[in-house]
Amino acid sequence: MTLAQAGKDDSVQFFLPMALGSYAQLPSLDADARYHVGLLELAGGDANAAIAEADTIRLSTPTHLFTYVLRAHAYQALGKKAQEQQAYADFLTHEQAELARKRPEYDEHRNSLTSFHGEAVRQAQTSRKPTS
Repeated sequence: MTLAQAGKDDSVQFFLPMALGSYAQLPSLDADARYHVGLLELAGGDANAAIAEADTIRLSTPTHLFTYVLRAHAYQALGKKAQEQQAYADFLTHEQAELARKRPEYDEHRNSLTSFHGEAVRQAQTSRKPTS
């Protein structure tokens, strides 16, 4: 993920199979691990695989915030604006109740969730603006 954030796409492509392989060797994946896999899939350009990870998180925890983060970014990559907007809206709808659950993974990803909250608010404001 550090390589992806630094724009080193060649390194991402080289190391991605190893990173995904490491997760595949784990006996089970919790929501945090699935979130990491989804982010790796996004970095590798496989938005559909990221959506699959989001859906799997949702099966075990229906309102988990990582579901909406992965979906919004995956749908954005796929150019599916309506689904992207829905993921942002769902995040904002469930954010307060989910954060109140004090899941450890939320603390570990506080900066990412704070950043995503800002994205979701901006998207909500943009979608409410009247078009001329």
